[in-house]
Amino acid sequence: MHRILSLIALLASLLALSAPANAAATVTGTPMRPEEAFVLSAQALDPQTVEVTVKIAGDYYLYADKFRFRADPDTVTFGTPQRPAGKVTKDDFFGQVETYRKEVKILLPVSAPEGTTKFRLLGSVQGCWDGGICYPPNEQTADIDLLAKPVKTGGNFLDGLLGRDDKPAQATAASGGSGVSDDESGRIAGLLRDASGPLVLLSFFGFGLLLAFTPCMFPMIPILSGIIVGHGHHISRGRAFVLSLVYVLGMAITYAAAGVAAGLSGTMLAAALQNAWVLGAFALVFVLLSLSMFGFYELQLPTALQSRLSSTASHQQGGSLGGVAVMGVLSALIVGPCVAAPLAGALLYIAQTGNAALGGAALFAMALGMGAPLLAVGVAARTVLPRAGAWMEGVKKAFGVMLLAVAVWLLTPVVPPLLPMLAWAALLMFSGIFLHAIDPLPPHAKGWQRFWKGVGVVLLIGGAAMLIGALAGSRDPLQPLAVLRAQATTANAAELPRFEKVASIAELDARLAAADRPVMLDFYADWCVSCKEMERFTFTDPNVAARMGRMLLLKADVTANNDDDKALLKRFNLFGPPGTIFFDRAGKERAGLRVVGFMKAEAFAEVLDRALR
Repeated sequence: MHRILSLIALLASLLALSAPANAAATVTGTPMRPEEAFVLSAQALDPQTVEVTVKIAGDYYLYADKFRFRADPDTVTFGTPQRPAGKVTKDDFFGQVETYRKEVKILLPVSAPEGTTKFRLLGSVQGCWDGGICYPPNEQTADIDLLAKPVKTGGNFLDGLLGRDDKPAQATAASGGSGVSDDESGRIAGLLRDASGPLVLLSFFGFGLLLAFTPCMFPMIPILSGIIVGHGHHISRGRAFVLSLVYVLGMAITYAAAGVAAGLSGTMLAAALQNAWVLGAFALVFVLLSLSMFGFYELQLPTALQSRLSSTASHQQGGSLGGVAVMGVLSALIVGPCVAAPLAGALLYIAQTGNAALGGAALFAMALGMGAPLLAVGVAARTVLPRAGAWMEGVKKAFGVMLLAVAVWLLTPVVPPLLPMLAWAALLMFSGIFLHAIDPLPPHAKGWQRFWKGVGVVLLIGGAAMLIGALAGSRDPLQPLAVLRAQATTANAAELPRFEKVASIAELDARLAAADRPVMLDFYADWCVSCKEMERFTFTDPNVAARMGRMLLLKADVTANNDDDKALLKRFNLFGPPGTIFFDRAGKERAGLRVVGFMKAEAFAEVLDRALR
């Protein structure tokens, strides 16, 4: 009998959970007045945009298509309201409807006569109580000052870190775009807002582990390995781990601080660092480090200074912790990955709520996840060091070559394409020569001698092919001899879809207004590695190219990060490239279809199929 009663209780619980949210039987109490159930407020985000916030009481909901807005005086007009996607439910009165609960934020483009900075907004909303009552349209007012500074909401440090922020996030549906849409970065921003603190930190640590295996992170491997190897075989395994940990912590703190600054300011910090002077200086550091590993000189303090510090520097044997931390900071800022969905989601959350504590903690956890494999690399670099002899010199020279490769990789986005091609050719050819590619082997050469000579020959041939291709006009290091089949390449390229560049919001609006087919807008920058990956591996896929050929393709090149570039990024709540936005034939953004970061061709083709419907 006890088991039967338990089963009945379980079934009753399941039926209660599966009951519709608006069923009257599940709601008790008396209904509230509409102005208490739906509280409207508004503020100006800038002179052209007003944000309307409606707080919705528990057990109440609003209809998405019932919002109406007007201004007093009527010389102030509003554009098309931009609102986030609601939840589609079955309503007892209107059937399938889109509704909002808890809170909704809507952006209104404003057009006011010159000299008019203050007006009264009159907003009408309509919704229902789950207890079975639906209200008529209810109009509320808010006084707007277009010149007033917008007020951001956010909790204190402890509340933010523990995920206890009671203040709602801003659903900033920018003019012409969606707000917190159902794309990946929007869902990640929602995770920050809705989940508990420990779950958020664990999730972002996992995101970091995934990002650790992206091409943007690969240059950090030779940097850290070079630091470990450069200190020689006397470094212990524990010291190698400490140096690696300091490097990773420097990277993580930088990500958190730079991410919070970017989220609060809305600026693209990476763009400020991606210029020839900054990258050239950093590349020079790597060249100097590599030359030291080749034995051209020893990097050390002056003798007099060494003598003065010898008594206090014993705890820093095997390398300066401060120098390693600085290298981690620089690596995070300059060598780190381009904007990806987890990073974009965290920045979006920070920008919307001003909650820098939770957003910064999430970015710190993400950077730790990105650096976790580097800890293994640092310790592994120690284990491969021989005790003494020629092997030690060979290992150091190998990492010297890797550091030179990082220097070339850093300069590639900001110098003419011919120079990186020539640099790669020289690096490969000289590496092959150092591996005795052109030296005769002794008659009784051992297996390893023959193996490394073979590697040297391959590198020498690859470098020669790179040099020939560069001189013949090729600028693609991965296909240096493609210029030899120029006619076939040209014929195939003519069939690929072409992008039209848009340099400002005005140009974008004009192209969207004239569009007669679905539109794809791609955000790109010369220094963005993931952008180049999208072009090389995704956009050129035949299935992807065929689908893109049925769309109007627009490209926003934000390399310069000027005011127009910043305005375009801000319009779509993006903090940097790559980002792909889709619009329907009427020029309205398709909710939930954004692609932030690199996406493989097969998955991107599925997104295009949805965008073409």
